[in-house]
Amino acid sequence: MNKATAYVLLEDGTRFDGLACGADGHAVGEVVFTTSMTGYQEAMTDPSYAGQLIVFTYPMIGNYGVRDDAMESDRAHARAAIMRAAVDRSDAPGSQQGWLEWLRGQSTPAITDLDTRALVRHIRDRGAMRGGVFPARIAEPQAQELIAAEPQMTGRDLAREVTPSRLVVLEGDGGPRIAMIDTGVKLSIVHNLLARGVTVELHPCTASVAELTRGDPDAIFLANGPGDPAALDYIVETVGQLVGKLPVYGICLGHQLLCRAIGLDTYKLPFGHHGANHPVKDLTTGRTEITSQNHGFAVLGPGGARTIDEDVPVRWETRFGAAELTHINLYDRTVEGLVLRDVQGATVQYHPEAGPGPHDALYLFDRFVREIGDRQAQKVLA
Repeated sequence: MNKATAYVLLEDGTRFDGLACGADGHAVGEVVFTTSMTGYQEAMTDPSYAGQLIVFTYPMIGNYGVRDDAMESDRAHARAAIMRAAVDRSDAPGSQQGWLEWLRGQSTPAITDLDTRALVRHIRDRGAMRGGVFPARIAEPQAQELIAAEPQMTGRDLAREVTPSRLVVLEGDGGPRIAMIDTGVKLSIVHNLLARGVTVELHPCTASVAELTRGDPDAIFLANGPGDPAALDYIVETVGQLVGKLPVYGICLGHQLLCRAIGLDTYKLPFGHHGANHPVKDLTTGRTEITSQNHGFAVLGPGGARTIDEDVPVRWETRFGAAELTHINLYDRTVEGLVLRDVQGATVQYHPEAGPGPHDALYLFDRFVREIGDRQAQKVLA
């Protein structure tokens, strides 16, 4: 390898050298890895990665360039890209710009020619931790100080950093109307709802019950987003006032927030679920789906269990009646979704919209629209 021009340093002192290839500068945050083989632009622009640096386990990143329709938000939210073999293919079919050129335009540091296998093994064994990407001119003691000054992910509210500043309404085509608490929603989720005729209200995460219900929505939707759900009690309190009055559905962080609103608890995973190849069993149909995932926290099972030993729809008793397990992660047996049996609501921990990833679970949007469509029809008849 050529002489190192940049390095990754973790808070436990572990260092990996490589070559700088993105924007000039440094970045610190929680270092996590994704197992997706494609979708590097979608990952970097997913607001759920706010406050994090992404290690790509697939070696070659950038080989098909970047393009406008692959954006999951208006900008890069991940703070840095860490790669084994970064390439800058602006001439790839369908590409509008080279990957590394795009990273520089996003003011996002990046590093390549780094032993990502060793780095990922370290995170897998020791857990996700704070770290940074630094140019060689920054001495290691200074880098350690910058890492130590970065807040831990546990207890951190990042939703306020990615939420819209004001209400945005996107009109559908005759379908139901939903009020979404936008804690960092991916554009793929919005596009899937709009494609099914749904009118989507994107509310700031600080919206009150009165603001969320002012447009007479047919349901409340809780989006994905970054950070620790336990730090978002102001959203949990709002959601708790809506459960039982309107149907409430959640994806990813939204799943965790709805679960906390009904009285369940969450905990931090050792290194999270990030990738597009996670098997999840739908206990309702018996089918196993390959899913796209991006989260660092999970919901505790009945009795405070971190994992569910059998493929059975176990139940929780909550402040709103029974909740029943509907989906389970077949990698580590963690909770991946549930349904409320005494009031209308349901969640999934993974991303049915993919972006990047497989489309095995897209049907969940159809199920969601069909269920809230029944309420819309009742309103029309009334």
